Amino acid sequence: MSRAFVKEHDSDYLEDVADRPVSDHPNDVTEAGLKQIEAALEAAGQAYAKAQAGADRSALAAAARDLRYWTARRASARVIAAPRGPTEVRFGTSVTILRDDGREQTFRIVGEDEADPAHGSISHVSPLARAMFGKRVGDVVAAGTSEAEIIRIQ
Repeated sequence: MSRAFVKEHDSDYLEDVADRPVSDHPNDVTEAGLKQIEAALEAAGQAYAKAQAGADRSALAAAARDLRYWTARRASARVIAAPRGPTEVRFGTSVTILRDDGREQTFRIVGEDEADPAHGSISHVSPLARAMFGKRVGDVVAAGTSEAEIIRIQ
């Protein structure tokens, strides 16, 4: 049917809202990351119910998109326990690097949905995390346009 013949108030019409892209990488998460996904899934479900009750098509479409995304992320989540007493960089470890300019930075390697570089966590699929995996204290890795030495692993 042509859009010209659909009434604006038809209840089965939802505005087109592009789906959030779901990563092709394994959905490894920390225990805290799984809780974040579950909280986001619950919030999306509540937003969907509220939009349905208010007959807000725009909000309903956005909430449905978020609900699909978080349902897929919850279904594919794989909890990876943080290693105990790590001697090399792995998922879940905190790594402190010393940059060429003398700055020390500490990052925890976590899942994609829980990564927040501004607060010290980076995704396991980020270039820096990939460069550090399997490395030990004293190893030098590419860090942006320069290099950095791993000085601590926790």
